[in-house]
Amino acid sequence: MIINADDLDVEHTYKLLIATIVPRAIGWVSTLSRDGVANLAPFSFFTVVGRKPPVLSLTMQHRSDGVTLKDSFVNIRDTGEFVTNLVTLPLAGAMHKTAMEFPSEEDEFEKAGLEKAQSEVVRVPRVALAPISMECKLERYFTVGDYEDHVVWGRVVRFHIRDDVYLEGGRIDTAALAPVGRLAAEYSLVNNVFTTPLDPQAIDVWSTRRMERLDGKPSDFSAVAQKNWSASGSVLSDQEAP
Repeated sequence: MIINADDLDVEHTYKLLIATIVPRAIGWVSTLSRDGVANLAPFSFFTVVGRKPPVLSLTMQHRSDGVTLKDSFVNIRDTGEFVTNLVTLPLAGAMHKTAMEFPSEEDEFEKAGLEKAQSEVVRVPRVALAPISMECKLERYFTVGDYEDHVVWGRVVRFHIRDDVYLEGGRIDTAALAPVGRLAAEYSLVNNVFTTPLDPQAIDVWSTRRMERLDGKPSDFSAVAQKNWSASGSVLSDQEAP
């Protein structure tokens, strides 16, 4: 199958991108509005773009109506600050809830039942139970593409790392984190590691095995096919629709 990207509309392009660039790290971004209302939302167009100084990149689409700017972007633009929080398995349910499109005046920490922790440099609160959080100052933002997705670059000014996962020599005990990544419109628990070369028998077994579902759904279940899925990456309701 060869597909000409120029022949696709934005929704089909998005579906292909999120299903083929996997797994993706989740930037669980906390922000604060000018009025002091805390916001929390996950973004999987998230990566590192610089080392010294450390710079992170977030790409933010509009809300599901295709017009309204997301609160996270507005807050970062207006205040110049944000925090990224690492998503782990115990926090996955709350993270998913914060992907819903709440009114701007509502606090997503409260909606998701999450405790806030004070940051050191920025005014934005952190997710208290996140094992790793990064305080960021806005470096720059710009738009990309016909639909003007907003790309935000933030300079990390403070790392918050839980003591038990910080190892000698500045290493992180990643095997102890139970990090969660994004697969298309679903999530994946990172629970195995390897180095190469692998035994050929292990390659044969694992390369033909379907992913195991932790939620008990059928192996062919697709979150993208559900009615509450949106091409904005937002969750339109808290209930799955057939």
